[in-house]
Amino acid sequence: MEARLLRVLCMCSALAVALPARPPSVTIGALFTFDSVIGSSAATAIRLAVDDINRDATLLRGTNLSVLLQDTKCSGFVGTIQALELMEKQVVAVVGPQSSGIAHVISHVVSQLRVPLVSFAATDPALTSAQYPFFVRAAHDDAFQMAAVADIVAHFGWREVTAVYVDTDYGRGGVDALGDALEAARARITYKAAFPPGADRAALGDLLVRANMMESRVFVVHAGPDSGLDIFALAHTLNMMDSGYVWIATEWLAAAIDSSSSPSWRAITMGRIQGVLTLRQYTPDSDAKRSLETRFSAASRQSSSINVYGLFAYDAVWMAARAIDQFLGDGGNISFSVDPSIRDANGSALRLSSLRVLDQGEQLLRKVILANFTGVTGQVRFDGRTLVNPAYEVLNVGGTGVRRVGYWSNHTRLSVSAPSWTDGGGRAPNRTQQQQLYSVIWPGDTTAPPRGWVFPNNGRPLRIGVPYRTTYKQFVSKDSGPDGASGYCIDVFKAAVALLPYPVPVSFVLFGDGVKNPSYGELVQRVADGSMDAAVGDISIVTNRTRVVDFTQPYVESGLVIVSPVKATSSNEWAFLKPFTPGMWAVTGAFFLFVGAVVWILEHRFNPEFRGSPRKQMVTIFWFSFSTIDPIGYQVGSFARSYMMDELGVPVSRLRELSIDEYADSLQRGPGNGGVAAIVDELPYVELFLSTNCQFRTVGQEFTKSGWGFAFQRDSPLAVDLSTAILTLSENGDLQRIHDKWLSPGTCSSQSTDVGADRLNLSSFWGLFLISGVACFVALLIYFARILCQFCEYHDGGRGGSDEGGGVFPDPERSLRRPARLSSLRDLMSFVDMKEAEVKRAIRSRSGERRLDRSMGGSSISEGPSLSRPSSITSPV
Repeated sequence: MEARLLRVLCMCSALAVALPARPPSVTIGALFTFDSVIGSSAATAIRLAVDDINRDATLLRGTNLSVLLQDTKCSGFVGTIQALELMEKQVVAVVGPQSSGIAHVISHVVSQLRVPLVSFAATDPALTSAQYPFFVRAAHDDAFQMAAVADIVAHFGWREVTAVYVDTDYGRGGVDALGDALEAARARITYKAAFPPGADRAALGDLLVRANMMESRVFVVHAGPDSGLDIFALAHTLNMMDSGYVWIATEWLAAAIDSSSSPSWRAITMGRIQGVLTLRQYTPDSDAKRSLETRFSAASRQSSSINVYGLFAYDAVWMAARAIDQFLGDGGNISFSVDPSIRDANGSALRLSSLRVLDQGEQLLRKVILANFTGVTGQVRFDGRTLVNPAYEVLNVGGTGVRRVGYWSNHTRLSVSAPSWTDGGGRAPNRTQQQQLYSVIWPGDTTAPPRGWVFPNNGRPLRIGVPYRTTYKQFVSKDSGPDGASGYCIDVFKAAVALLPYPVPVSFVLFGDGVKNPSYGELVQRVADGSMDAAVGDISIVTNRTRVVDFTQPYVESGLVIVSPVKATSSNEWAFLKPFTPGMWAVTGAFFLFVGAVVWILEHRFNPEFRGSPRKQMVTIFWFSFSTIDPIGYQVGSFARSYMMDELGVPVSRLRELSIDEYADSLQRGPGNGGVAAIVDELPYVELFLSTNCQFRTVGQEFTKSGWGFAFQRDSPLAVDLSTAILTLSENGDLQRIHDKWLSPGTCSSQSTDVGADRLNLSSFWGLFLISGVACFVALLIYFARILCQFCEYHDGGRGGSDEGGGVFPDPERSLRRPARLSSLRDLMSFVDMKEAEVKRAIRSRSGERRLDRSMGGSSISEGPSLSRPSSITSPV
């Protein structure tokens, strides 16, 4: 027992000797701008974190943590120098910086010296690149914040946004992320108002004036607290904080409001930002958070409150301290060495040779990334190199404070309920969930969501594409007036624009060569490509066009109809559509099926296409009956061609492109003389054509339902406003008055449209039916005569001289159960269904067997293969 105890003591002593002793102290650095909204909050939070860590007996255990603070003065150059000075003091980790631009620069320094850089405020999404392996973000990057902004924009139905941002890595990175998020929400940034760092008020004022000339009234401000507050002060002066405007500020504004408790500051500043929406990174309430806020207020020199960046700075220090503690607990030994590649040039005073590389930097970096604890900001854990559980509060500025109107998280998106992560980690976005926010008080003290768009006041008129029609110019075409175009469609557009509450300068641009009607599909594509702002004319709203542009409310009902002569002199394919009386329809359909059945009977035994399942054979009959249709005309440039080919399956060989001037001649000549049997065109054109051509009529009803509308680029708010104006024109009667002005009734309008007296009846086609019926009857007679001859030959071969078989397929048992006549009929039907080759083979086989029996003198009868029963069944004794 004593020996065993001695061995244990020896092992413990050896272990103590093997593990290096913890250093008495370790030093970390902190880089940020002292005199700033974010920096002043971070400075106090970092000092409090170091004090709390050194008082915690369970952390670092005998090793004192110290911090060296360096002021970057919001300068990339100064920040780099300060980072180099910090590295000379052999720090094992750096907390900061707050600027994304400085983080880009000094990330190269810490990567070379292998020192982990834990930032609490550098939110540029590009910093997560593998280019910066030693950069660790202890906050959420702007990709999540911009996703929240995009969801807000989509929630209120806005489609266009003006981005006002500082032209730095931080500003550009955030706006790029905003553009991607808006694109996913079917919105876009239509104007980027970028300003340089340190821009004066005059430059900012000019920027806002230019932005105010654009059509969007939704402004997203992504800047720092100082320049951002100047933007709002100038916007207030320019009356851009009135009703109709939308202002969304990123989290910098919430940080400025949280940090400033001065009554005078709030009275002045808050009065300029009434109705603004802003975001704040969400941190759940906890005892630790409330305790820190209390101690922060007591320790702050200006009696200010801690902002969210201060909370993340506090947790960033704890993250570094826990990583150092785990590294030392695993037996790690902190040491620095010289990097031969870092040396001073001749005469240089930078003292680069004094810089040292942290030998255990990669091991310490892995400990930082493996952080998993609950801090004042909530759960601190990484998924890869991204902090889990991104969430934001949506705040509405009102009075002297802010009001929370909802939350955003990567899982719930917009919601009025606080985020919760019961599974302990981030979850996939749920875009199908109903988005919710409490009511917002907008600029101008209004509660109704602003439209977010007005017509731009930048002096450039809209480029409106107009079809250069060469026929039926009543609808739209070239004109010698100041507009350059006129017609029914132009007058409807002008009347609708006149009802808008804002001016819309337009410039009509003719589309087409003036020789033939242009392609309307190409005109719509010009709008989709941005070559034109809109298209006005007789443009049908069809599915493939709605995929690339937005249409207004239809101002004319339209649809494809069929035009044919009133009295047809010869049968053609369109005679089967509507000119017939019900009796004629019934007889024609029955006769077609009769002809198809005859063809099937004649081909069934020879053609494999006419065999198969009953369903397949019935389809074959119907297809053959109706597959002999001929040519159809359509208007030049019309979508009727693609519709008949794609939707109805009409082959292109049957389609004839015609101008409206050729309609009458083509219909009168008919398919036999190089014309067409019928014409498919849109109802408005057909009505105008029929008003002066009394010898033609429409056949049947419209087989598509659509209308004419004005085409605009996708997500254009003008399409929505003009739709409302078109409805107003319809309700007050102006739309009908414009119609009567341009599309007056022609000479045929007084005639009766009842074509019942001219419809074709059975007596008109009795000769055709007689000829076809006689031909089918003769074919069937010959066919069945041949079948009976084969059946008799087969029957004689199977009887073999016996008197007892009872038919070609002898079966005494069957003869006892049912009459012989019924059995013979069933045998005949089975024989008819046999293939021709099988019949001939069976007849030859029976003939050979009969000759063999005669030569052998046998008296037995050789039975042939039965079609209705197995041949193994014998007659009963």
